[in-house]
Amino acid sequence: MNPILKARLWAAALLVLLLAVWEGAGRLGDISALVLPVPSAVLQALWTGLASGYFWPHVAATVQAVLLGLAAGASFGLLAGMALAESVLLERVLKPYVVVSQVVPKLALAPLFVLWFGFGMLPTVLITALVCFFPLMENTLTGLRQVDAQRLQLFRMLGASRLQTLVRLKLPTGLPAILAGLRVAVVLALVGAVVAEFMGASQGLGAVVIAAQGMMDTTLMFATLLLIAALGLLLYQACLLLERRLLRGHAVAGAPAGPRR
Repeated sequence: MNPILKARLWAAALLVLLLAVWEGAGRLGDISALVLPVPSAVLQALWTGLASGYFWPHVAATVQAVLLGLAAGASFGLLAGMALAESVLLERVLKPYVVVSQVVPKLALAPLFVLWFGFGMLPTVLITALVCFFPLMENTLTGLRQVDAQRLQLFRMLGASRLQTLVRLKLPTGLPAILAGLRVAVVLALVGAVVAEFMGASQGLGAVVIAAQGMMDTTLMFATLLLIAALGLLLYQACLLLERRLLRGHAVAGAPAGPRR
């Protein structure tokens, strides 16, 4: 049997086993649905929400916030990583501030962003971008610094400019690390968007979770969390497909062409 197919079958079997145990524990253990609803009730609530159209505007709002925040955060992270990799002085001056901006809990920043920018999409996008920024910056910085010294010396001997060296040597060599940072950023983008929606959004899956908590509808809360997990898996798989496409033919050791004179 194909190893990949075998692994997927085992994963599916494990999922079925876990759901069966959960269902049995919920029914035989007489656990209140307010504490832990059974999977069948959660799936029913999910199907009802999807079929009635209740979830779709919230899914669209969350996806929009994730994509906008990811695009902004990843772009700034990539540019910042390139700038810091090219300038040691710039790295020493700015890196501490970047680290401080990341160690501050985003949940603590969300109320401030709502206060400064109001309710709606903008605070959610900004929180998402802030969450996505650091993985791209750090991985870009690390990837560009891992260029083989002999190849770098060859480019210098051929008279390549810093821009030529960056575009034709450093970026192709650091592409796997950059894309790894993008994978992390995609997952964190969804987390950041949902957390930001907790604080002041009227639409979005995070807003649905808060509304379900207020109504003490645990089944709806679990259904929303299941939808968030499915959305995260789809975004991650899309990122993997993009990575495979961009890294097609990319040599492990890296073999970029020489600079154009």
